[in-house]
Amino acid sequence: MDAKPTIVVNIVTPDGSVYENSTSLVVCKTTVGEIGIMPNHIPTLAALAIDRVRVQTTEEKFDEIAVSGGFMEFSDNTLSIVASSAEKREDIDTNRAQRAKERAEKRIEEAKQTHNVDELRRAEVSLRRAINRISISNK
Repeated sequence: MDAKPTIVVNIVTPDGSVYENSTSLVVCKTTVGEIGIMPNHIPTLAALAIDRVRVQTTEEKFDEIAVSGGFMEFSDNTLSIVASSAEKREDIDTNRAQRAKERAEKRIEEAKQTHNVDELRRAEVSLRRAINRISISNK
């Protein structure tokens, strides 16, 4: 009897490997929508949104990793994710993420008052990252 096919998942950042595991399902949010990857999926390359990567560990449980954009590449039952930053749920410092959210909100208000469009965009990205980390850590 053949073994059930699995996907090897690797998530890396400039600081090194953040997550490695084998699974039968990974769900990612790309810049154009959500994608589920199962064994023998067609080769895929996509830009990732600031969101969570969900890796199925049991029938009803998932590991969740906060990623701040990046890209994913899937081929030969290997999913490689390269992100500027990524954190597993258990590694997220919720208090630090909450402080980052508050700083981003303050920067947004200041950018609106000074009509600084570039700073407003950077602050909005910072806010999305902080909210993503908080939502994952609070599960």
